[in-house]
Amino acid sequence: MNKYLKKRNSMENKQLLEQLARLGYPLLEAQESFDVNKALVNVFKSKNVRFLEGFPVMLANAAKQEDFDYKKVQSFLRNKVDKEVLKELFLLSLALYELNGLNFSWTMPYVKELSKDDRGVVKTLRDCLAHGHDFKLVNHRFHHERVRKAFQQYFESESKEVKNFSAKQEDLSLEFALSEVFPPKQKELFLKKLKGDMLTKTEREYFSRTVKKRTTALANSELHHLAQKVLQKLL
Repeated sequence: MNKYLKKRNSMENKQLLEQLARLGYPLLEAQESFDVNKALVNVFKSKNVRFLEGFPVMLANAAKQEDFDYKKVQSFLRNKVDKEVLKELFLLSLALYELNGLNFSWTMPYVKELSKDDRGVVKTLRDCLAHGHDFKLVNHRFHHERVRKAFQQYFESESKEVKNFSAKQEDLSLEFALSEVFPPKQKELFLKKLKGDMLTKTEREYFSRTVKKRTTALANSELHHLAQKVLQKLL
């Protein structure tokens, strides 16, 4: 029986590691398709603090997938305690996104629903990350440097996609700017078009309907000039 349990646990751990690779934590290469929403639930159920520290990375990466639905992630949880744990990890993710100046469109409905106490938690976590303080969350002690480093490495790998197209790549600024201008799916199509990748019929229609209009506006030199003037007035 013990051998059976060990084998079963080993298989479950391997499956989780493969899912983590698909969520931006490439400990193993994952080839087969998987339920991205269920994978996020499995991450926090693992109780592995190193995985939990990378949850904001995995969440940001999961949001790129077409089948991602945060409400579905929440629906997998029946236990009230589990729901609270997931919320704490979500608040940590918001704190890290905010610290890096990122506003993901999919998070906005949930941000609007945050209570005053939840907003206070986000601010506290953001301050801990900004000033280099470790913190306790979901009954684990989180190391601020590992949390920030995991997130930085994620965006460094993302920025490699655009380095060949920009002579002015400065740290992560371009990747951050793209994330602020485009929601995850739109950014993905923008980069695919930039690289000359083939788009599906649905992607082409979506690109023409939304991404092209925003890209055209960004390419307008007069708009760029006016934006610079506005920013100067803010200084």
